[in-house]
Amino acid sequence: MSEVKKIATRESYGNALVELGEKYGNVVVLDADLANATKTDKFKKAFPERHIDCGIAEANMMGIAAGLSTTGKVPFASTFAMFAAGRAFEQVRNSIGYPHLNVKIGATHAGISVGEDGATHQCNEDMALMRAIPGMVVINPSDDVETRAAVKAAYLHDGPVYLRFGRLAVPVINDRPDYSFEIGKGIVLREGTDVTVIATGLCVSYAMEAVERLAGDGIQAKVINIHTIKPLDDELVLQAAKETGKVVTVEEHSVIGGLGSAVCDVLCGQGIGKVRKIGIQDVFGESGPAAELIHKYALDGQGIYDQVKAFVEE
Repeated sequence: MSEVKKIATRESYGNALVELGEKYGNVVVLDADLANATKTDKFKKAFPERHIDCGIAEANMMGIAAGLSTTGKVPFASTFAMFAAGRAFEQVRNSIGYPHLNVKIGATHAGISVGEDGATHQCNEDMALMRAIPGMVVINPSDDVETRAAVKAAYLHDGPVYLRFGRLAVPVINDRPDYSFEIGKGIVLREGTDVTVIATGLCVSYAMEAVERLAGDGIQAKVINIHTIKPLDDELVLQAAKETGKVVTVEEHSVIGGLGSAVCDVLCGQGIGKVRKIGIQDVFGESGPAAELIHKYALDGQGIYDQVKAFVEE
């Protein structure tokens, strides 16, 4: 069996920006002295006149991006998630969200898979923060294919978009002819009748691994890839909950305010189904190898399998 191709979504982001730059002359890329890490250095090399290094001044970068968007440019402001959603939150809210400007935020190094950089850089709260900004689209792609499609869709969307990318190389799972990306539309990866597993980002591949094991136990799980946290695919979530009765959400993010909360917002209004949220359980991360952290916080195939099985058997 051939080895599964793996690539970090931050790498895919850099490649996608170059592809956009070749096609659209109004694309500009900003970074905060992290071009090598965010992979925007690829765009810088290809289009140096359309790349702006703003230095270690993320809040100022958001203001510059806002200004550029009013001149017809489509800026992609890029830095680590902790700085984009955390340090520059006020500027994103007031200078980009409030006037609903056409700025795209490329936030890399999100979640505990940042690894050895530790809790200060492992942003597990960014989707919650960005979800709360009116009109902000929040996208968390699961692999290389989805990232490239998401970046293009973000460019074509008129309005602010938050794009979440990771540091860790993840399996390419969407490399198929029938794959289609649409903002706000989830993707059913597997049908099932006993439980619905709704996953996002790097957790999608781990969720697929877990449900294969569950099938061996006679548990048939429906799997949905939710790449767009906001706007959420309410219709698909409701339909799945009606079909299976139980829903499990899986995310490399706090269980407070992210995918799990978005799903609960939809279901509680209808009084449908029971929900179990798998994610970071209201704690800070810690320093360590990414794979070991994912295992410790039960976000890998084994951890998801154990939790879903226990939920189904309750």
